[in-house]
Amino acid sequence: HDTRSVGKSFASTLLGIAIKDKYIKSETQNLKEFYDLKSYQNYSKAKDSITLKSLLTMSSTFEGSDMNSESPGNEENMYPTKNWVDFTLNLPIDKTKHVNKQWDYFTAGVVVLGDIIHKSVPNGLEKYAQKNLFEPLGITKYKWQFTPQKIANTAGSLQLSSLDYAKFGQLYLNEGKWNGKQIVSQDWVAKSLSHQMAISDDEFYGYLFWNKTYTVDGLNYEVYYSSGNGGNRI
Repeated sequence: HDTRSVGKSFASTLLGIAIKDKYIKSETQNLKEFYDLKSYQNYSKAKDSITLKSLLTMSSTFEGSDMNSESPGNEENMYPTKNWVDFTLNLPIDKTKHVNKQWDYFTAGVVVLGDIIHKSVPNGLEKYAQKNLFEPLGITKYKWQFTPQKIANTAGSLQLSSLDYAKFGQLYLNEGKWNGKQIVSQDWVAKSLSHQMAISDDEFYGYLFWNKTYTVDGLNYEVYYSSGNGGNRI
């Protein structure tokens, strides 16, 4: 199944594994540690302080919003371009946004996270994911989509079977463990499923995971989930 943006949660997982393996120091690192931001268009000092965490929590200050069709950084403007990472890093800063304060759905930022993982891990993102996530979970049949640079696309549309998506969900229920082996650190799972950003009174965002409380027959159920367009959920 192509579950659209459910694939973004896998980007979060792979970043967590890369941090556990010490290929990336921390999600608090700034973009300027991975890119020469001054070589891109619309440079301002505000870009220097954009962190990986702000891309994980959809709270960076880039002028990009998938919820606003007029936004320069809307994902529909990105797809026709020749280089999605360049498209994102060339975006201006939105002066109305304060870093880590305002949630705004921003697919292009997750493409940048994928590029950073790809550059930081041995043999690139695709092989790293196979060895460190899919193989331990016994997932053998899956299909990535790719960016124009032939890098596995972390913006979404990673295709798996329903049972294999269920394994991914179970991995998080197991606090990152699978068959006695810690695939993702417990700490990363906790941070990923915590209330990092408020979306509304009863809805929150973690590290590319959603959180909402549903009331059924007078009882509240707090639910963590991956979400993709068209009603796709884990």
